[in-house]
Amino acid sequence: MQIIVYGLGIIGASVAASLKAAGHTVRGMNRSRASIDYALEHGMIDAEASDFSGADVVFLALPPRVTMRVLDEGAFPDGCIVADICGIKAPLEKIVRSKPRAWRYVGTHPMAGKETSGIRSASADLFRGANFVLVRSEGSDDDALCTVRALAADMGFSRIVECIASEHDRMIALTSQLAHIVANAYVTSPLAAKCTGFTGGSFQDMTRVAPVDEDMWAELFALNAEPLEKELARLTARLEAFRGALCRADEGELRALMREGKACYAEFFRGK
Repeated sequence: MQIIVYGLGIIGASVAASLKAAGHTVRGMNRSRASIDYALEHGMIDAEASDFSGADVVFLALPPRVTMRVLDEGAFPDGCIVADICGIKAPLEKIVRSKPRAWRYVGTHPMAGKETSGIRSASADLFRGANFVLVRSEGSDDDALCTVRALAADMGFSRIVECIASEHDRMIALTSQLAHIVANAYVTSPLAAKCTGFTGGSFQDMTRVAPVDEDMWAELFALNAEPLEKELARLTARLEAFRGALCRADEGELRALMREGKACYAEFFRGK
């Protein structure tokens, strides 16, 4: 299968490398020359692509607004499958469905990554054992969905979840975007600069995703503002409940709040 990956950052280059390792022919496109050279030198792609001609499948691994522009204006071959890997789905799907397309769109979201970015953080096994979200809509092509599902398995994903765009955006507001906001806010404490020697696993888990690319994540937050704001308001209210119990030094109330959290955590693991 002839595959083009446009955008060779950590995720795009890992898509390219994992598909090439699985036996597919993969060409790469990128706005900077350095990433193309790195991908060729390290065997992540077979060749550079200057356009989308000859592609059976195109993966777009670009920032949200650039992805929207390319989806709207890109010269994709007729019948080609175009799959974005962006962290929001409803705004992109709206762009695609705004006029007839001769190519077939599939929204996806690889649920994997690192706190670092760029092609030097990419690897062919980044997705091994991870989750992959496949987005279906009324206009989805079943054969295209099956093809992308098979490619996700070739990349190493162990669980593939299918949903509609609005469900994806609601869930990602909680599982990804809110976590990044909390981590970023958490490290703004004046004590954080003085915490050497006082940290353990809980601090590291809470802060790992704090130093991410603010340009890309600000776009994701703004484009998914409504569901993200609802989750942030819910969390803020919950934290205020803890704050109130602390102000009253009410150990019984604190225990009750923590029991509720423990019950939710147990329910989460029962559903896994």
